[in-house]
Amino acid sequence: MVLMIKNDRADRVVRELASRTGETIAEAVAIAAEERLARLPAAQQRRSGSVDRARLEAILAEFRANRIDDPRTDDEIIGYDETGLPS
Repeated sequence: MVLMIKNDRADRVVRELASRTGETIAEAVAIAAEERLARLPAAQQRRSGSVDRARLEAILAEFRANRIDDPRTDDEIIGYDETGLPS
């Protein structure tokens, strides 16, 4: 498999990293990527569309705490009568 990076800054940094560590460019890229992945919080590692249930529960709890109970119907709140006209 080939990885082609067309970015001058990335090329320069990876070549310097490989030079300083004595690794090949491929080894330097792989090790750097593995080390960065290891430092990421678990929540950032899961970007595959899965749901962070703890975060969702926290958002729902905040929403429920700030909810305003209103005895009026939806139509009364937005101002329409039984015929669908503004009241």
